[in-house]
Amino acid sequence: MGKEDQEEAKEELMQCLKTLERELGDKLYFGGQNIGVVDVALVPFTTWFYSYETCGNFSIEAGCPKLVAWAKRYKENYRSVSEALPHPLQIYEYVMELKKRLGLV
Repeated sequence: MGKEDQEEAKEELMQCLKTLERELGDKLYFGGQNIGVVDVALVPFTTWFYSYETCGNFSIEAGCPKLVAWAKRYKENYRSVSEALPHPLQIYEYVMELKKRLGLV
């Protein structure tokens, strides 16, 4: 993946995340005051944020602060969920191993 492709992928990801952030608005959760289906479906994706930011050299929080705050709030308020999710560093190690196998590093 060339630098141009990486920049395009980064921009596409941020546009998707900004769409989600607009839908979240000022609500605590996508479901309003309580979690809903979108919250449950989306929270596992947030464990990948660290890998995206580290590999892509950008900040999701800078572009989508409400979305990052939502993820932190969700994980703090629903400990059983956060404990069941892989740690972001485990995801990062997996990504780096995959990149190595594919000859991308």
